[in-house]
Amino acid sequence: MSIKNSIPNFVTCCSLISGCIACIMALRGNLPMSTLWIVIAAVFDFGDGFAARSLHAYSPMGKELDSLSDMVSFGVAPGMIVYWLLEQACMTTPALGEAAGYVPYMALVIPVFSGLRLAKFNIDERQTTSFIGMPVPAHALFWASIGYAFNSAVPMDSIGFIAGTIVVAILFSFLLVSEVPMFSLKVKSLAWKGNELRYILVAGAVVFVALFGVLGIAGTIILYITLSFFNKRR
Repeated sequence: MSIKNSIPNFVTCCSLISGCIACIMALRGNLPMSTLWIVIAAVFDFGDGFAARSLHAYSPMGKELDSLSDMVSFGVAPGMIVYWLLEQACMTTPALGEAAGYVPYMALVIPVFSGLRLAKFNIDERQTTSFIGMPVPAHALFWASIGYAFNSAVPMDSIGFIAGTIVVAILFSFLLVSEVPMFSLKVKSLAWKGNELRYILVAGAVVFVALFGVLGIAGTIILYITLSFFNKRR
């Protein structure tokens, strides 16, 4: 394999390493750092595709490596964030009784469905210019944002927080493998026509982050889902 063809795979490995660090940080309860490393992984994930296109260095190995990296960075890592949040909330919710030790494992629905999503994506020839179902990086960034926001303020003795987190995790997990069309952020030109939803999403992201900080990322992902549903109905 030439050096040129190895560059995208090197960038993918950097994404994988970032995802591993994100998992470690989450299990240590350092959710801000876990969030940061998921974001770094997302940057590398964008970079490997950009490198492959720029260098015309596509390879079957690169495709498989990218999926394996995504599974860790955008499947396991957000799952560990949600696991930690649920564990902390359950520890301070006496009403759960003995169930408190088992409830956090509901977070594993995230890596399971992320794996299903990635496997489906690899064999689905319809997803060349857009997505069918929620892409795993967007899903991971949503939970990374939530984890960052609640890192030092997990609601104490809150059945509502626990139930809400589990419900959203299940709903978003099913959205990963759904047949809902979702637009890609890849652009062929900077013209307004054909990129309307992308520009609205970018503008919304700027507003949300300016108003709510890192939590604004979660708002941006919800906007992305909403715009995709709107685009489907047009």
